[in-house]
Amino acid sequence: MSFTIRKAKKEDMPQVLQLINELAIFEKEPDAVEISVTDLEHDGFGEFPQFECFVGEIDSKIEGIALIYNRYSTWKGRAIHLEDLIVREAFRGKGLGTALLNEVIKHGHNLGVKRINWEVLDWNEPAIAFYEKKGAKVMRDWDVVQLSKQGIKEYISKL
Repeated sequence: MSFTIRKAKKEDMPQVLQLINELAIFEKEPDAVEISVTDLEHDGFGEFPQFECFVGEIDSKIEGIALIYNRYSTWKGRAIHLEDLIVREAFRGKGLGTALLNEVIKHGHNLGVKRINWEVLDWNEPAIAFYEKKGAKVMRDWDVVQLSKQGIKEYISKL
């Protein structure tokens, strides 16, 4: 199978959002996606880009993405976070996910980051096996902590 990995362009964002929505369905949260194409265009390609995205194309159609952003570790220094690595179900197991992950790792290396972070759902055994096979350490003793938009409002109201 032949595919191309490249940096995303603003005009790719409708296809990127489609993949994000497919991931939400896969992760059993079909109504959780709140962003729009306009948000992605502004946040990724505006005056102060908040993320970078790599896309995997097959026959000129985006079939996978890797979306990353900068982080900073108080222990290690510069880091990047892989927010999502998404490959359309029909193309899983064909090397596209590996090619996208390779691009993220090369990009991090070129930036000189000390660490690349990401999360994986504990029930997503195929993804866990994929990441471990690539040499990543799945840290099962850490829990992800989040404060939603509503949680932020409630927190602020108590200050």
